[in-house]
Formats: sequence, structure tokens, C-alpha cells
Amino acid sequence: MTDTGSGADRLDTSKPHSARMYDYFLGGKDNYPVDVAAAEQVTTLFPAVSAMARTNRAFMHRASRLLAERGVRQFLDIGTGIPTRPNLHQIVQGIAPEARVVYADNDPIVLRHAEALLHSTPEGRTAYVQGDVREPGKIIAAARETLDFTQPIALSLVALLHLVGDEDTPGLILRRLLRPLPPGSYVTLSHATGDFDPETWERVVEVYRKGGTAAQVRSRAEFSAFFTGLELLDPGVVLAAEWHPELGERVGGTEIPLYVGIGRKP
Repeated sequence: MTDTGSGADRLDTSKPHSARMYDYFLGGKDNYPVDVAAAEQVTTLFPAVSAMARTNRAFMHRASRLLAERGVRQFLDIGTGIPTRPNLHQIVQGIAPEARVVYADNDPIVLRHAEALLHSTPEGRTAYVQGDVREPGKIIAAARETLDFTQPIALSLVALLHLVGDEDTPGLILRRLLRPLPPGSYVTLSHATGDFDPETWERVVEVYRKGGTAAQVRSRAEFSAFFTGLELLDPGVVLAAEWHPELGERVGGTEIPLYVGIGRKP
């Protein structure tokens, strides 16, 4: 286990954290009153938020399965969140027991539960990095201890970039994460959008920002721009419910405002 953050074991329960709110939306218990209060505000504004969290989780499962079936054996998952079975390594090591997975998150409560992320198959390996996506160099440096950067790596930022405001240059962060990855690597992204109900999502974003999280929903065009220079896998940028439903575990329908996609580094 690698710690790339400072004060990684200090848990701040004075303000809500997106990972703990997400845990609440998924029906988890690893949250505090401040997280519950903020999550319930979001639920009041957008009652389908729990279904959206499950939809996102199901997309991650389908995407990870597809990439493992394509032969990818290394995964770097940033914004892991509080462990919820099945975790990414359980999906991919079920297909390829030798797969290696590195998880990264910036919430100390995830660090406290990281042991659940480290139960690898004997043939494979898992590791956890305490780090923030806004410091991509630290995450990459720590990931090198586990992953072979001469072989393809599947990077995933699932439901993460909508928690990074434009002021923190998410496009640049993504490019810095992709730059050291070899050709044939992939990036899996999912992102909330206000395309279908901008007023509601302005209010949802405000709840997160008041709690200290620089949330920002984006349009389909803005989300698609994250894949510039990459080869988009079929079916391209679509709503989560439309992305390879034949792979199973589809949750939610086209009413869930979550864009998804996978890009391949040429």
C-alpha cells in the first residue's frame, strides 16, 4: 500500500465528501451526518441519483469486463470510492487471474477500507494509493511500483471528472495521466450531464460546491473533448444505458443523465 498524500489518516467529518455521498447513494453505511445531509439535498433535487450511482457502477463492471476480455491485464482506477463488491479487481481477475490493479482515492475513509481492495488472486496483484487526481504525477509514480508501463494499461476515471471544475483543468490532468501510458492503453470515463435538465443540475452542482467539492456537469460535446486524440471504441460517447447492454448488469435507462465512453491510445 502506498501513501501519496499528506495527512492521509486524518478524516475530516466537518464537510461532506463525494466518496461518502456516493456510498450513501449506493446504500452503504460508511458516511457521516454531514454526508447524509448533503446527499439528501441532492436526492430531493434529483430523486434518481441512487439509480444513477448504480448505473455508473454497472457501467464500470461492463467496461472492465470488456477490456479484460480484450487482453488488458493492467488497470489504474482513480477515484475508486469506498469498496463495494464486486470491485474492479474482482471483475478482471475473474477473467484473468494474473491481472494487476492499482486503486487511487483521496478520501482517508477509503484508505481505512483499502484492505478489501488488496485481496488479489495469487497470480495477480492489487495496490492502493492515497492520492488526488489533481496530482497525477504522484499517482503515476506510485502506480509504477505495481504496473509495467511498457505494457498496455486501462486507466479509469469513472464518475470522477464531474468532480473536477474547469479551474483545475481536467483535460490537462487527463493528458498528464495518459502521457506515460504506452500505445494500446485505454481510458474509461463516465460523467454526469445537465444536457436534459440544466436547472436541476445547476442546483445539484451548487450542493457539492457548498460542501467544498468543485463539481461541474458537462455537455456531450464537452465530455467528448476528453477523448481528443484517442480512438473511441464502439458505440462512442453514449448514455450509460446504451453502452453495450448485451454485456449484462445494465441498470437504469436513458433517463439517467450519464455519458460514458472508452478511448484507446493509438
